[in-house]
Amino acid sequence: MTHTNTKARTWLDNMGLQHPLVIAGPCSAETEEQLLTIAHGLKKTKTTILRAGLWKPRTRPGNFEGVGALGLPWLKRAKEETGLLTTTEVAHPHHVELALQHDVDILWIGARTTVSPFIVQDLADALQGTDKIVLVKNPVNPDLALWMGAIERFEKSGISQLGAIHRGFSSYEKHKYRNTPEWQIAIDFQSRCADVPLIVDPSHMGGRRDLIFDLSQTALDLNYDGLMIESHHQPDLAWSDAAQQVTPGALHEIITALRIRKPQGDAQEFQIQLDALRTQIDLSDRQIIETLGRRMKIASQIGQLKQDNNVAILQSDRWYAILEQMIHEGTQLGLSEEFVQKLFKAIHQESINQQKSIGLQK
Repeated sequence: MTHTNTKARTWLDNMGLQHPLVIAGPCSAETEEQLLTIAHGLKKTKTTILRAGLWKPRTRPGNFEGVGALGLPWLKRAKEETGLLTTTEVAHPHHVELALQHDVDILWIGARTTVSPFIVQDLADALQGTDKIVLVKNPVNPDLALWMGAIERFEKSGISQLGAIHRGFSSYEKHKYRNTPEWQIAIDFQSRCADVPLIVDPSHMGGRRDLIFDLSQTALDLNYDGLMIESHHQPDLAWSDAAQQVTPGALHEIITALRIRKPQGDAQEFQIQLDALRTQIDLSDRQIIETLGRRMKIASQIGQLKQDNNVAILQSDRWYAILEQMIHEGTQLGLSEEFVQKLFKAIHQESINQQKSIGLQK
């Protein structure tokens, strides 16, 4: 279902900010001095909203789990001294109550919370009747319906000022990123919830500070509305997620280097839309190459198994059955039979080459 809640964007449009919106701050508030130092550093950048985690349940117990409510007065003081708006994560109705008491401007819902409709509903009920801005991170697992469902629960509780944060998705397999982007899910979210501002969290997505720029640029090329980037005045000494945080100075360099595209008339709008579609093509091409790479590794494993058992490389019956099936599925998706044949013959030939190379290595 496509959303048509035009009020969802009101809070962002009313800010009258330069694109993109920048939310920044430490993964965790550690001390009052630390938070104030970072806030004043961020004031010199294009940051509008100061973020800081107060309640930090970790994947495994024993790590720093946040200062809790102790940090709420620190956020309030940082806001008073710098003029930055404030935001923190809430995962329990009691967190909501405390955040409201301390005038936190924006609340965000974490990925581990979004995955549970029960908890999301409790938070939506706790916020009913307020005018708070609520940002919803994608769930840990790649489930578009779950993400949209969380947005809808807040809408039904009367929360009209909403936003979504794309922080990537957990995967059992090891990847370049801490949380794989799965850009297509976010693209689908945009198409179905065009009224909801979309913000990228490249810090959690990449898990490394050297990946933040490229992930941010890709998001902006896909017409995202903002960035949430973790920033610490001494990143390597941070009490949580040290590897993915940058100094306020480094954040300023990242934001300054980003290519920001602004609509200026029909011609410019055409170029923006064209660039966004080309970025989607680039992402799809990378996924194709990565998928083919994984496929060929499996083909090599099959080649080794055949070599060990003295079995011929070519299994004609299986090959023709696969080709027939792929032609059928491809044509169902609007691909020509000729294209599917050429594509899978090329893939099959490379698989044979991979399996032949096993014997040459002996």
